[in-house]
Amino acid sequence: MLDETLASLPVPAEKRIALRVTRPAERALRDGHPWLYDNAIRTQSHVGKPGDLAVVFDHKKRFLAIGLYDPCSPIRVRILQHTEPTPINQDWLAGKIEQARGIRSALPAETTGYRLIHGENDGLPGLVLDAYAQTWVLKIYSAAWISFLGDLLPLLIDLSPERIILRLSREVARHPEHLHGLADGTILWGPPLKGPVLFKENGLTFEVDPVHGQKTGFFLDQRDNRARVESLADGKSVLNLFAYSGGFSLYAARGGARSVTSVDISSAALQAAERNFAHNQDHPAIAGAEHKTVVGDAFEITSQLHADGLRYDMVIIDPPSFAKSLSEANKALRAYRRLTRLGLSVLNPGGVFVQASCSSRVSPGDFFAAIHQEAQLAGRPLGDIECTGHPIDHPIGFPEGEYLKCLFATLSR
Repeated sequence: MLDETLASLPVPAEKRIALRVTRPAERALRDGHPWLYDNAIRTQSHVGKPGDLAVVFDHKKRFLAIGLYDPCSPIRVRILQHTEPTPINQDWLAGKIEQARGIRSALPAETTGYRLIHGENDGLPGLVLDAYAQTWVLKIYSAAWISFLGDLLPLLIDLSPERIILRLSREVARHPEHLHGLADGTILWGPPLKGPVLFKENGLTFEVDPVHGQKTGFFLDQRDNRARVESLADGKSVLNLFAYSGGFSLYAARGGARSVTSVDISSAALQAAERNFAHNQDHPAIAGAEHKTVVGDAFEITSQLHADGLRYDMVIIDPPSFAKSLSEANKALRAYRRLTRLGLSVLNPGGVFVQASCSSRVSPGDFFAAIHQEAQLAGRPLGDIECTGHPIDHPIGFPEGEYLKCLFATLSR
């Protein structure tokens, strides 16, 4: 399968594309930014295809950067190397992978689910690699990476995964003419899947569907925040909104929560949550916790819970991204404010309030301020326990790379 796959893939053109860019783009690239947008290109030597290498020069014809060219994306070049020219080849890729592995050497014990490559932040823009035990999921956000799979796959296979699965972003999947027969969910290496994949996170067993699940199948970036929930959950009734496959719910149960209610709009996700509880019945606290699932819109369900007079000792709100672009940031903040008010309306005095955001277009400062302002307006002020960010396997390498923030707080009254 591997030989057949590699034989059908393109390779970058030998002739590199030469680009001249605007002065603001020059400054951004000198500062190490990993993206060059199409509207910042002033001149281009010739037309290229996805995966060709583009060399960026400044106004004095000096080398600025080299990166992957993608004519299908407004991010026209994803920068691989700044300032000093270097060959972009298999040895270069091997060095980046080794650096990424070194950063993750301090991952928690009993954890086999983690992010091995975090795109731009590990120097490989548009490329994500998540490990679920011995099943690895390679997700690409630019068709430009297909030309480099021939160099990349052997390096990953040398690290001994059982299989490697390819996932495509929506934008990449929209251009089948550049995929050379590859599709979302293609197994690039190893045997076919026989049901869900099981992996460990801080000693808990989770299942993942790496072919059909959201992103690569699981939200690995919330691992540390799930552990914080566990430390705060003892004896509490817990409401987990946007629960997906029950990550926060399971940690809360192991932390001693007496009851956990998981709410999600996807019945399939909640069925996975129930199976995750079943995978961990050897933990007495999990076996003893009452777990209830509710299928529906989190906004509507929470309003109904409030109307029904139901209250909880801990409320967890971990919604999907509400802002895909900067123009949507204010709309996202309004949604976060609404969720804050709804969540606080069903939280007991003295209870623990947890609210997260994965919208990179909303800054941590604006997010935390919006929550506290809405809490004050609702007459339910919050006292901070902790404000958190990214775990070790999701490093931040540039401003737009910072997306995750989470508030842990207590309700004063």
